[in-house]
Amino acid sequence: MDSIFRQASAAIDELLANVFARGRNDMIIIGCSTSEVGGHLIGSHSSESIASAIMDAVLPQIRERGLYLAVQCCEHLNRAVVVERECMERYDLTQVWVRPQLHAGGAFAMQAMSRFDDPVIVEDVHMRASAGMDIGGTFIGMHLRPVVVPIHSVNKYIGQARVTMARSRPKYVGGPRAAYDNMPGSVH
Repeated sequence: MDSIFRQASAAIDELLANVFARGRNDMIIIGCSTSEVGGHLIGSHSSESIASAIMDAVLPQIRERGLYLAVQCCEHLNRAVVVERECMERYDLTQVWVRPQLHAGGAFAMQAMSRFDDPVIVEDVHMRASAGMDIGGTFIGMHLRPVVVPIHSVNKYIGQARVTMARSRPKYVGGPRAAYDNMPGSVH
């Protein structure tokens, strides 16, 4: 578990260093297959201890920056999302009635339910997440604000699970005379 914690900590450091956050209260989405982290097929070996180690690494760093953590449930809950009630209210999200469990929602969503101050499940986040981390091929893209920009990360694995990350940026508008300011983390 120490190795998983260290890998998750390095990955969230890298993600947060690349976020073009508008400020406090931006949303970071994480989807996590603890089965994949443990070297198994997604959805086949959910692990509360793996979920706990990853949550230990990511939640304090996200809270420290005043951001909201949104945790995607698995496909058996239609990729619903666990958020703090305050986040739901701020973003005008729609609450749904379900409780994640090991094989319907997943261990990482269960961790969010037990560790958030006032957790709720919402149907989706209406593409309002500023950035995200996908641990094990959970497909978080539907939750990210356009325009999504991949982060070509150094930290590519947590346990046996492939990690992909992305951030969003404002859309470019204008024509041949338009000029754009540099944004943190942007590559020109």
